[in-house]
Amino acid sequence: MTTSPASEATKVVRALRAAHLHDEGRRSLLMMACERIRAWGPPYTSVYAYMLHDDELVLEAGAGRDTEHTRIPVGQGVCGTAVAENRDQNVADVSAIGNYLACNVFTKSELVVLIRRGDHILGQIDIDSDVLNGFGEREHADVKEVADALAVLL
Repeated sequence: MTTSPASEATKVVRALRAAHLHDEGRRSLLMMACERIRAWGPPYTSVYAYMLHDDELVLEAGAGRDTEHTRIPVGQGVCGTAVAENRDQNVADVSAIGNYLACNVFTKSELVVLIRRGDHILGQIDIDSDVLNGFGEREHADVKEVADALAVLL
């Protein structure tokens, strides 16, 4: 019987758990998640971790391009919509979204996966891609695996 290699998401989860056991703090765990997801390569251009503070998402870590959006009100843009609607967002073409908050002119698609503990939203992983239709079910599942781990560790 042969075993299949661990998925990239599973490797990130293992690294996060190990860092947590070594008393790494919240910011360090969020930064590790962002850097490791971005290292998966295209379509992952930029990866941001926003945490929910009252009615506002606050950028706490990121890997990739800088963004001017360090605070996003709930309900605004793709990130704020994810929280307002209590569901992940997978936008194949950001130019088709009326309330899209552009981080840069190169972003073509966006994936937002909520970090939640039960029904409580803690934050989200926000990923920009320079590719149209950048994220499918596999990408969503991989990022969700990391987000679910963060929900337990944070």
